[in-house]
Amino acid sequence: MAQLYSERCTACRRDSPHVTEDEVAELYPAVNHWELIDESGIPKLDRQFKFQNFVQALEFTSALGELAESEGHHPRLTTEWGRVSVTWWTHKIRNLHRNDFIMAAKTDQLYAEHTPAEG
Repeated sequence: MAQLYSERCTACRRDSPHVTEDEVAELYPAVNHWELIDESGIPKLDRQFKFQNFVQALEFTSALGELAESEGHHPRLTTEWGRVSVTWWTHKIRNLHRNDFIMAAKTDQLYAEHTPAEG
């Protein structure tokens, strides 16, 4: 499977299909640092990213906001001191779509670019 982070989001409509259990099983290994959660019956991908301070967290939030806008797909973002929580799901279908896995992978890539290598 091609790297998810190199894919582009596709436009969704209310009748767009959500991912099947088989598709989740295929896509999830590429974003396995994300937690599959259920909020009020809506499946979502959720992850917390850690930073050394608020400025770094805010810079990441801003960069992710720009990425989301360029893809036309937007997450829930919560920025705190040293932490950014990101949740992806497709609002129009009230479920997960391939776009959410693409954006989770792009978010991971962005995080790798915004955090210094350890060691």
